[in-house]
Amino acid sequence: MKKGGILHPGINKLIAETGHTEYVVVTDAGLPLPENVNTRIDLALKEGTPGFLETLDTVLTELIVEKIILAEELKTVSPAMHEAILKRFPDIPVEYVPHVDFKATTKQARGFIRSGEFTPYANVILVAGVAY
Repeated sequence: MKKGGILHPGINKLIAETGHTEYVVVTDAGLPLPENVNTRIDLALKEGTPGFLETLDTVLTELIVEKIILAEELKTVSPAMHEAILKRFPDIPVEYVPHVDFKATTKQARGFIRSGEFTPYANVILVAGVAY
């Protein structure tokens, strides 16, 4: 965990409790959230608010990430979003999985942060790293 000024107490708690290799998922407005996940932070107010990239950038002020997981479909269905996500992780390994597998993998997440994004497949599994 870094210290960058996130005001939302639920997001701060989620990041502080996330250990090395655990998953935090930043989602668009449509990704189904598994019932078994305890931390579900829904920031979506209306279409596009807050945006996925704004939400992701805020999380990245605090969370150290060693790898990301994306849906393969993001590359072809939403290429601009795909490129925008990759720019935030220039030296981080990226794993691609079919969207159906992406949704199954999210069941292992420590928590979810939902944005108001309406861009298809704008979801990322952040695999937590360590500060040392």
